[in-house]
Amino acid sequence: MMAKSKARKIKRSPGDQFVQVLIYLFVGIFALVTLLPFVYIVAGSFATERELTERAFFLFPRTLSLNAYQYIFKTGDAIRGLRNSIFVTLVGVIINMALSCTLAYPLSRQYFKGRKFFTNMVIITMLFTGGMVPSYMLIANVLHLKNTFWALWLPGAINPFNMIIIKNYFQGLPMELEEAARIDGCNDAQIFWKIILPLSKPVLASVSLFYAVTHWNSYFNAMMYISDRNKEVIQIVLRRIIFLTSAVTTDSGFDWGLFGMPPEKAVKMATTVVATVPILLIYPFIQKYFTQGVMVGSVKG
Repeated sequence: MMAKSKARKIKRSPGDQFVQVLIYLFVGIFALVTLLPFVYIVAGSFATERELTERAFFLFPRTLSLNAYQYIFKTGDAIRGLRNSIFVTLVGVIINMALSCTLAYPLSRQYFKGRKFFTNMVIITMLFTGGMVPSYMLIANVLHLKNTFWALWLPGAINPFNMIIIKNYFQGLPMELEEAARIDGCNDAQIFWKIILPLSKPVLASVSLFYAVTHWNSYFNAMMYISDRNKEVIQIVLRRIIFLTSAVTTDSGFDWGLFGMPPEKAVKMATTVVATVPILLIYPFIQKYFTQGVMVGSVKG
């Protein structure tokens, strides 16, 4: 009888069903509104100049053209930029997570002396910074990190907001687990590595995504500290391609299509796709951890 009662569906009133339909309708419309512009950009990157000029909006190009992507990847700069961005992102996330977690763990323990002082010091860095010029002088002249990837990793090695999310998540874990581990003879490093981290996969995955997106979209620091073309990230490479495309179009006044070159608008759309899709592909793999990690880490204090 209990199994049958649990299996029995809950009956909803007509009013509840109507409200549920409205909610699904609103969410569906909102999803379309956010998705359609990106679909248009992807479609436009495969379109011809004539179609982009004649059609204000479309989701499928009439004539499929790869000229924009061929133009972007023909010199090899974009491939090198993608390789550098992937390397910067992977190593940067490892550095960020290693430092953020090792700082968050002691700050999350009630018995740690000076816990409030160090936490306040971290919060102060969220409100005050040294400024662009002192930061550049420190990185370039004092530490001599210009034209190295360390200039992209060290300045933001620990994001205070992300560290606090991890800290709050660690605080929400039962202290009994740590006490039991100490009785079994575990030290702090073993407790952190074998107990705390395995139980913190949701927040670790979520914060890793935050750091990965930050590194992938890093533009200003790369523009300031990296002048060697062999170390340029994809954002800088795509920026130069867009500027060169605009300059050729403006100065020549010719029709791109007459010379077998892609339209300026298609190149801009293709660069958007190249810069967005690689980091976008990561999200489905950590989606199940994303909401849980952020909400639990930000609510519990």
